[in-house]
Amino acid sequence: MKRFNIRKLILAVADVFIICIGTLLTNYLFSLFETAYAQPIRGISYIMIADSIICILVLYSLGMYSKMWRYFKLRDYGLCVAGFFIGQLLAIVIFFALGKQFSKLFFLVNFFVTATGAVLFRLSFRKSFLVLFDAGRSDKTVRTLIVGAGHAAAMILAELNSAKYDKNNQFSRFEPVGLVDDDPGKIHTRVNGVRVLGRIEDTESICDSLGVEQIIFAIPSCSEERRVEILDICSKTKCNIKVIPYLGNLLFDDEHTELITQVKDIKIEDLLGREPVSFDKKEIRDFIKGKVCMVTGGGGSIGSELVRQIAKYKPKQVIIVDIYENNAYEVQQEVLMDYGDKVDIVTLISSVRDYYKMEKIFSRYQPQLVFHAAAHKHVPLMETVPEEAVKNNIIGTYNTAILAEQYKAEKFVMISTDKAVNPTNVMGCTKRVCEMIMQYMSQNSTHTEFVTTRFGNVLGSNGSVIPLFRRQIESGKPVTVTHPDIIRYFMTIPEAVSLVLEAGAMAHGGEIFVLDMGAPVKIVTLAENLIRMYGKVPYEEVEIKFTGLRPGEKLYEELLMDEEGLKQTSNKKIFIGNQIDINPATFLSQLEEVEKFAGNNDSDAVVEKLSEMVPTFNHKTNG
Repeated sequence: MKRFNIRKLILAVADVFIICIGTLLTNYLFSLFETAYAQPIRGISYIMIADSIICILVLYSLGMYSKMWRYFKLRDYGLCVAGFFIGQLLAIVIFFALGKQFSKLFFLVNFFVTATGAVLFRLSFRKSFLVLFDAGRSDKTVRTLIVGAGHAAAMILAELNSAKYDKNNQFSRFEPVGLVDDDPGKIHTRVNGVRVLGRIEDTESICDSLGVEQIIFAIPSCSEERRVEILDICSKTKCNIKVIPYLGNLLFDDEHTELITQVKDIKIEDLLGREPVSFDKKEIRDFIKGKVCMVTGGGGSIGSELVRQIAKYKPKQVIIVDIYENNAYEVQQEVLMDYGDKVDIVTLISSVRDYYKMEKIFSRYQPQLVFHAAAHKHVPLMETVPEEAVKNNIIGTYNTAILAEQYKAEKFVMISTDKAVNPTNVMGCTKRVCEMIMQYMSQNSTHTEFVTTRFGNVLGSNGSVIPLFRRQIESGKPVTVTHPDIIRYFMTIPEAVSLVLEAGAMAHGGEIFVLDMGAPVKIVTLAENLIRMYGKVPYEEVEIKFTGLRPGEKLYEELLMDEEGLKQTSNKKIFIGNQIDINPATFLSQLEEVEKFAGNNDSDAVVEKLSEMVPTFNHKTNG
């Protein structure tokens, strides 16, 4: 910081030199033409002194000495010219107020000469000297701003100070230029010799003026809401953003002795507005260990993560059932690569629609735990062919559930969605019927505990908006959002799967487990943040195009039906909805009818029957 203050002084002295030389040059030009505008030595001295003092003060007030010239933009050069103009104008006013008569033309020409000289000096300083200076440096540093001026920031600064003496340390290139903090009392104080430059709200302007290339978010105890607000401020810069984990997720053991090593790049889930959900790993381990586990839809985004996490808990065997061989093969190879022969994994290309094929699988492998993730989930596509949603979602779920009971599986965990609540689309309605199947089976089961897990959208899943947004940004195309007000609940795939496993562990049959997903997120905000994470400016460098709600889509999703209520579980983030009674005779009759209509590919009859089965189904074509 001392070097920074010396630099300010040097730049101010340079401007004084330019003003003096410019004034002498202006006077010399007028004297060449022997005009009356040329000033005597005393008059020139007055002008140089007045212009120097006033222009320096004006330039300082405009922040011309707070911003490094190497990071000047066109706007900054404009402010520099404006500073000289205002300074010259104030000098004229002062001279006339003191009764000193000087030519206005002299001041006008002097302004052009000195302003041109100042701009050229800054350009040459930026283009030549600094380019040569940087070219001669082999240890290019990364200018870093730290958000937060507490204990975590102090630890990071101490660790960076130690790292700079070790050229092999990846963090030795981090050059802390300052800190920002919410506490006004900390502003202008120092943390381990580094100055607190301002409030967190000033982050964008500070990064712009100091040429910051990287931001480290260092407030591990920050509340969820404030964390998102701060990261949103940081994401408006073009800096690379790194974060340290929440306080409860920090590790300090033999492998993790430093805080800086736990810093990670910001991810889109950091902007969701809630702390990642924690789960009871011991309970899950006891639930999985030594069991034969079947995962239907095991090649999908949720199913494949189920396979990965189940493999960690030492199951007796993992059975992947999926109709799409490519994804199933990929997750099989991934598990084999990670665990080798430590995990007995079987991959079966089969459809849950095929009752007799599924019966052969149950008969041979006798799964003890069944995780049913197989389903058609794409809302607009299922609007076009509702009969396929019935065949795969409803009939596939019923087939698998019946076989689980028949072959005495211990537990059957079905994965549902928030779109099943007061559904407005076919996909959501079929998933609501699947929830009803789970409750029907639970009421009539003698061997198997049936349970539903319900959650919102998962980041990065097949069909999720995030992969689509990424492809659009990377290809230079507009990011498409259906509606500026559309909101969704989000969670990460690992969180969703951990919920499924813990719900299965604590289930007794018939429950609908619901995850407290925090505040819903506006999709357009998600798109804006993702664009900023690519270092681009939303609406300027990347267009956001609103395409209108798709068939069956609604502006918001609900997590619970009104009649279900909520019960707390041992995990404060997981709740249980009350079981709803199902009339067995009526329900089975409706299942037979909707299966018949689907088999006949009668789309209209399918939708009509679904509306009868789910009274809250409000089928819409425009949300």
